[in-house]
Amino acid sequence: MHPVIFKSGPFTVYSYGLFVAVGFVTAVFLARRRAAKFGVSRDLVLDLFIILLVSGVAGARALYVALNFEYYRINPMEILNLSKGGLVWYGGFFAAIAAAAAYIRRKRAGFFSVTDLVTPYIALAQALGRVGCFLNGCCYGAHGIPVQIYSAALLIMIFVILRLWQDRRRFIGEITLAYCILYAIKRFGIEFLRCDTPKAYFGLTISQVISLAVIFTAIPVFIVKAKRWNGKGTASK
Repeated sequence: MHPVIFKSGPFTVYSYGLFVAVGFVTAVFLARRRAAKFGVSRDLVLDLFIILLVSGVAGARALYVALNFEYYRINPMEILNLSKGGLVWYGGFFAAIAAAAAYIRRKRAGFFSVTDLVTPYIALAQALGRVGCFLNGCCYGAHGIPVQIYSAALLIMIFVILRLWQDRRRFIGEITLAYCILYAIKRFGIEFLRCDTPKAYFGLTISQVISLAVIFTAIPVFIVKAKRWNGKGTASK
């Protein structure tokens, strides 16, 4: 493990925070380059990613604290200590979706038009974040399995698939729904290799239960929207 990349006096660069930051900057840069193709303002993309980052971290931390309430009840000052990780992706996902929906609506932009643009790059940012997890030693696997690296590799695959899919998008929302399905499948499977997440229901972790809910919600919506596609080869609502 290499939780600290650099330290000089009181100044410390943590591997987890560094890779999250690199993922954020990379995602913003790449999404802004393709914003015009989706009819989205480059400034909106930057503002949205900042909102996603802040709300996502807050939501992810809130769910992690809720799932480990007894520890944080005794150590409340540790709630704000993110240097060692301690985030649950789905908490951040739902918080970020709510914040993004409110912001996009205020800007009077199309929700799925914007999310179809940014979701592939969110997967890329997640992949880099998982490398940070590996260096930090959190989100670890059983029996020394480098589950963080496997997760990062799968997220890179999701990014590549979605990025290529963007240019073949048939209906608005297709990329967003595909991301939800692919990520949920990935997360459901990868949880079997982890040993830092307790079982909650029927031998499954909270993240696996949520993954199943996402899969069984997103797939029917995807099918319905695909059937409504007008077949003209262009994205439609």
